Amino acid sequence: MYYGSGNYEAFARPLKPEGVDTKSAYIVGSGLGALAAACFLVRDGQMKGERVHILEKEDLPGGACDGYEFPDRGFVMRGGREMDNHFECMWDLFRSIPSIETEGVSVLDEYYWLNKKDPNYSLMRATERCGEDAHTDGKFNISDKGAMEIMHLFFTPDEELYNKRIDEIFDDEVLNSNFWLYWRTMFAFENWHSALEMKLYVQRYIHHIGGLPDFTALRFTKYNQYESMILPMIEYLKSFNVQFHYRTQVVNVEFDIQKDKKVAKRIICLHEGKEETIDLSEDDMVYITNGGCVENSTLGDQNHPAAFKPELKAGGGWDMWKKIAAQDSSFGHPEKFCSNPEQSNWMSATVTTLDDKIPPYVQRICKRDPFSGGVVTGGIVTAKDSNWLLSWTFNRQPQFRTQPKGQLVGWIYGLFSDKPGNFVKKTMRECTGKEICMEWLYHMGVPENEIEELAEHSANTVPCMMPYITAFFMPREAGDRPLVVPEGAVNFAFLGQFAETKRDTIFTTEYSIRTAMEAVYTLLNIDRAVPEVWGSVYDIRDLLNATVKLRDGKGINDLDLGFKEKIALKEALKKIQGTEIERLLKEYHLI
Repeated sequence: MYYGSGNYEAFARPLKPEGVDTKSAYIVGSGLGALAAACFLVRDGQMKGERVHILEKEDLPGGACDGYEFPDRGFVMRGGREMDNHFECMWDLFRSIPSIETEGVSVLDEYYWLNKKDPNYSLMRATERCGEDAHTDGKFNISDKGAMEIMHLFFTPDEELYNKRIDEIFDDEVLNSNFWLYWRTMFAFENWHSALEMKLYVQRYIHHIGGLPDFTALRFTKYNQYESMILPMIEYLKSFNVQFHYRTQVVNVEFDIQKDKKVAKRIICLHEGKEETIDLSEDDMVYITNGGCVENSTLGDQNHPAAFKPELKAGGGWDMWKKIAAQDSSFGHPEKFCSNPEQSNWMSATVTTLDDKIPPYVQRICKRDPFSGGVVTGGIVTAKDSNWLLSWTFNRQPQFRTQPKGQLVGWIYGLFSDKPGNFVKKTMRECTGKEICMEWLYHMGVPENEIEELAEHSANTVPCMMPYITAFFMPREAGDRPLVVPEGAVNFAFLGQFAETKRDTIFTTEYSIRTAMEAVYTLLNIDRAVPEVWGSVYDIRDLLNATVKLRDGKGINDLDLGFKEKIALKEALKKIQGTEIERLLKEYHLI
């Protein structure tokens, strides 16, 4: 497997890999990474679909990319997906996945046209004092000292950030700024999360720094992630006769570990509660989704809270990874991620409005007609003074194809599930759907004497507790996650958010699809480049632009310098007069 850039290999079709007709593939899980691996196997690996087996413990595919209507609860989305125009592996894949709505076009075409016609941006990023504009006004509001802290992190070698927390790197100059408000609520970082991952994020999205305050950096699908992304992939795979095995829970993969090679020899699973084994040869490839950010998730409903149940279950995704990791040190250290659920949990809730009483409050804040079919909030709106650090969003409506006309389906989440609310004096994890809706309506500016009535009769709210939703953000070091293809691996690879690959960032659709592409291309020796992570971190234009945007438009001459530093700067600027360097600095408003 090798990386490439540009369009020379982007549009090329690889030759059929040698020996692929005698190989089979077993994929553990059916989340985005697993489904992507199956797509790459049949598209680029040209493997017969009958030889690709997807082993899924639930009744439905999709993993964390869900979006369902439960008859007894209502519409549910545990989370949402924010996409970037430079998700190179993702768009490489979705250009080949046919739309299930529009004949003759791809999912990429559909997505591209939608976001060109209806570009995303927010008209109010944050509120305070019960729905009033917090007047972040597109500013990062960060001091020169805080900006230098971010710059220092940017240039710090990875090794110096192993096992360090963000609040060991940043002080209040950053942590009390608008920058951190935008960042932590958009990406779900906590102060105690990995400084290493924070650095990788800053580098990965340096080209989007200027788009963080108003979400112009983002793009969204038409419907929820399940209907817009997962269902088209399922239909594509079925067209190749890929085999789906539901209610099949993989509890372990056994390996033959030798000095110079490692071979997956057996899959142990429970199919509808009965133990079965799948014996493997070196021609049988295994793609393992290890760990799981939505493992142990629970749902409540309008009148019941979602239980907090972090205890790891025998046969669950974490338990499986622990059994695998016990066989060889190169298979990672799952305990680094799943041992502190109090620091890796947050809660979400799906709210469905049932009549015309709540939508005007949404419209007052987002400043758009939420029933227009276009962008509504343009990303999350954060209640800046919320004890839960509550954020909420309504994407384009309808979010579900079966959504009744006149209803809105939106999403709420709170980073601090253990703090009492401002209006409902209970922790978020103790609250029913109705009570979470009441807290949200309070921060929306609904009169207090109307809140309970609206939460009970004008909305249906389904809470979700996720004890390990940000487990991958826990402080780590090299080796804590297995490489996508560990050294010496003959017939197996790891997929998803707890596999290790270069430069890319977790908690993204791209990361799942990238690990899948790298895994399939490596094990099948596919002679086509995997697109490298977008190189904005090496682009001087993006670096200059981000420097100015982070400082809210201030250039070099606005730096708070001492007398000697000012003289030195003046002399340096004289030396570049009339050069391309001067022209570049002027173009990006540094001088």
